[in-house]
Amino acid sequence: MKISTSRTILYGAVLSATLLFSAAAFAGPPLLCHPFDTAGAPSLAWGGKGWNQARSDYDLSKLVANVSALLAPETPVIARMETLRRASIYASRNGAVARDLAASLDARVARASTPDARASALFDAGYYAETLQDIVRLQGYDMPGVGRADTAALRAILAQGDGSAKIDQALKLRPNDPGMNFAAALVASADQRQADVAAHTRLARAGVGRDRLVAMNIGKISN
Repeated sequence: MKISTSRTILYGAVLSATLLFSAAAFAGPPLLCHPFDTAGAPSLAWGGKGWNQARSDYDLSKLVANVSALLAPETPVIARMETLRRASIYASRNGAVARDLAASLDARVARASTPDARASALFDAGYYAETLQDIVRLQGYDMPGVGRADTAALRAILAQGDGSAKIDQALKLRPNDPGMNFAAALVASADQRQADVAAHTRLARAGVGRDRLVAMNIGKISN
């Protein structure tokens, strides 16, 4: 059967739109659904290779102390991102723990005594908040979630300040940091701020020669 050119074009457009929508729906929140390759850097205990396979027996009472120990001054940004991704999933189970971790990260900002330490602390506090935001967003996705989440508590934490603003403050102190720009690009993607995605992606890609972990993860930016 011969199909007209107009019908072929229409079918192709519909198919492309469907595939694009399906890919976007499958991708999920970008800070949450794609574990970061840390090349074996230490992180929180995890139950498997899947993005949401947290350990059911993880002791939440130790989360704040464990995160604080892992976010050492020498910890690369990508490793910080993976630790905060896991921490957010664990903390989302218990509103009190989520609030305690947010308070601990904010306290590190207040205690920072050097510009570099302040940049790291601001980044950590901001990225944690933005990852919690992704967990809240995830509730609207038609895909497996993170299990029971105290969404009301997470929303209350998010109401206290904009995580992306803290990341912007960190970048003012370290504007050419490839890892922070990589993270900022993902945050902007989650917020659908396409101009910021492009700007931060450009800076992240310019620095891949200086940051092996960014080079290993740069493909996670869709722009």
